[in-house]
Amino acid sequence: MSIFDNRRLTNETFKLDAERMRTGWYSDKYFENIVGMLSALAKRGYRFGGVSPRLANAGIPFHDVDIGNIEVEMQWFTRRRPFSVVAGVDKALAMLQLCTGYFDDQGNFVNTYDQLEVDAVHDGVIVRYDGDPLNVQPVLRVRGRYRDFALLETPTLGTLTRATRIATNVYNVLVAARGKPVLFFPARFDAHEVQAADGYAYNIAVQRFNLDYRKTLGAFISTDAQGDWWGGFGGGTIAHAAIAAFLGDTVECMLAFAETRPIEIPRIALIDFENDCIGTTLAVMDAMFQRYRELMDSGQTTEARRYKLFGVRPDTSDKLRDVSVPPLGNRKLDMGVTPRLVFYLRQAIDDAWKRWTLSPEWVQPAQQWCRDVKIVATGGFGPKKIRRFEELGVPVDIYGVGSSLFSNSDEEGTNNDFTADVVRVKIGGAWYDMAKVGRRACDNPDLQRVQTPQR
Repeated sequence: MSIFDNRRLTNETFKLDAERMRTGWYSDKYFENIVGMLSALAKRGYRFGGVSPRLANAGIPFHDVDIGNIEVEMQWFTRRRPFSVVAGVDKALAMLQLCTGYFDDQGNFVNTYDQLEVDAVHDGVIVRYDGDPLNVQPVLRVRGRYRDFALLETPTLGTLTRATRIATNVYNVLVAARGKPVLFFPARFDAHEVQAADGYAYNIAVQRFNLDYRKTLGAFISTDAQGDWWGGFGGGTIAHAAIAAFLGDTVECMLAFAETRPIEIPRIALIDFENDCIGTTLAVMDAMFQRYRELMDSGQTTEARRYKLFGVRPDTSDKLRDVSVPPLGNRKLDMGVTPRLVFYLRQAIDDAWKRWTLSPEWVQPAQQWCRDVKIVATGGFGPKKIRRFEELGVPVDIYGVGSSLFSNSDEEGTNNDFTADVVRVKIGGAWYDMAKVGRRACDNPDLQRVQTPQR
């Protein structure tokens, strides 16, 4: 699956639409034109009759080359600075394994993957880029008859681009969060068909972060589909819609949730429905702790766990100022989930026990019950906002991040677009450089042989 277990995923996981991929259904049309042209030339025995500016001055015998069956070396790479966390390689390899080949005169597909020479990195590898397009680190390199795999340039680039972009974005968020858990919440911002691939890329980033920073963070996803490729399961508590279904009563909603849902599901209260995060938090804590204490006093310790509040989640819109935040006249300081709101919230949570009438033996347990309540911050969080919170020492325990993990912007430095270039051609049994100006064949020490040609 990755560098973390030294295994590769196969099409048993991906379930590719190989039948249509072989026909070019998912490919830019100009690749279909190229394959059609080369196939036609091969059938009629065409031989190169032009002039090669690159080879003519080098004394290389390029005349009479069988262009229709030309063998090339192609490399796949990205140019995101300063680095990328690579994902999507195994899926690209599955495309090559299933869809390299041609259709014979009877319309039967002839798979020629075993004629390729393929080198690839593992998912989870980091590739670096210093800004010089002549100095890239390929993540995939293929040598073989070009017309057999030309159609696969589009889908392989697409899967590498998306997966690597998300993995790198997630990794940067984890670094910004300084090792705090990051919940993966982008499912609602794209088509459901991509959830499995996106969740896999997120998990790759978490594993890479743990490796680099010697952490043991878990992967927290919101849908089961996001864990399909690696065995994860979605988690979550309540949404604003649930509170609305309880007529706007967050306390009643949380009590019902605690009563009916499995104990192992964390009880996290969504606290911004009335735009009064502190007031709502204290009301929820009052009710939850009362039930908790009653059950503990009656010896029902297991049932009492249902009313152990794991955390609260402020999700205030950046168009609103929570009523507990005194206005300063600055949108950045007033609106949304701000550092001031979280500081106020932490203090209110820690002091909530002072509101309760407690017997001496319940004072310390009540204080601990309050201290254990975590703050899960959501609403417009990305690397920049998280870094600001961490630099200020804002007492957030967990961040929930959504659409920013899809960011693909040159301005923000999140563009992870991949490119595939033919960089060499084979003539007379020897390989010669043939990259466009500004590119060249490059190497990567993390490339490993995947397929050796069977000839």
